[in-house]
Amino acid sequence: MIFEISYTEWIGYLASVVLIISFMMRNMKALRIINSTGAILFVIYGVMLEISWPIIITNIFILALNIYYLTIRRIPN
Repeated sequence: MIFEISYTEWIGYLASVVLIISFMMRNMKALRIINSTGAILFVIYGVMLEISWPIIITNIFILALNIYYLTIRRIPN
């Protein structure tokens, strides 16, 4: 616990900040990479919340879409 905030909450805050930063990107490839990092952090957060399925499922779907567009659809820089 840091500043009376649990580690679980810190992961949630970090995931939110990373997600916000991702939407500031002009480059779609950078947006998807940073957004994927946020989605991974949100999956970890969902697990740390003793399995919050809505958070986990939504962010696995977002991560899968980002991977699809980064690999198969090959978005330009």
